[in-house]
Amino acid sequence: MAASRRTESKGQGSVDELWKLVEGIEIAMLTTRRPDGHLVSRPMATQKRASGADFWFVSLESLPKIREIVRDPLVNLAYYKDRTKEWVSISGEAEVTRDRAKIRELWAPDWKMWFPDEGGQKNGGPDDPRMALIGVRALFAQYMGLDKPQPLVLFDIVKSKLTGKTPKMGRVKRVKLPASGFRRRAARARP
Repeated sequence: MAASRRTESKGQGSVDELWKLVEGIEIAMLTTRRPDGHLVSRPMATQKRASGADFWFVSLESLPKIREIVRDPLVNLAYYKDRTKEWVSISGEAEVTRDRAKIRELWAPDWKMWFPDEGGQKNGGPDDPRMALIGVRALFAQYMGLDKPQPLVLFDIVKSKLTGKTPKMGRVKRVKLPASGFRRRAARARP
């Protein structure tokens, strides 16, 4: 995956802009495709920003989502900020990595709650062999950011409840990002 600090043409937005929207949201809903073709979503904690992907997540390597991503790397990330009603939907390509250096770089103490100590190296630390990272490279995003201060948005919400009119929240923007070579690599790797 390429470096994560990409920008788009005038009026399109950028991954940096997406990060500004999602930084205050701890959980993304990651959607993958099961082998039977059905979509499945699950909550995932977005990890700190780091090179190699636009968005990083950690998972037990034995979970179905890892096999689903290996089989079909196209995923969706959905974020929603209840306080401001802002939302972000990101379509991208995911890649599973077990790179110990990258895991050590991203590791955080709160990961231990998801990787309980089973003794030996399976202790929830950065060298725990059960850990796999999911890196997502954004290809397309659609989001609504606020065009006005939050107090005015809240006023519009209250006003809409009283008047029955739809509140004017913000503008929906679309971001199309350049395709990566990952899809070609993943297609060659499929059984």
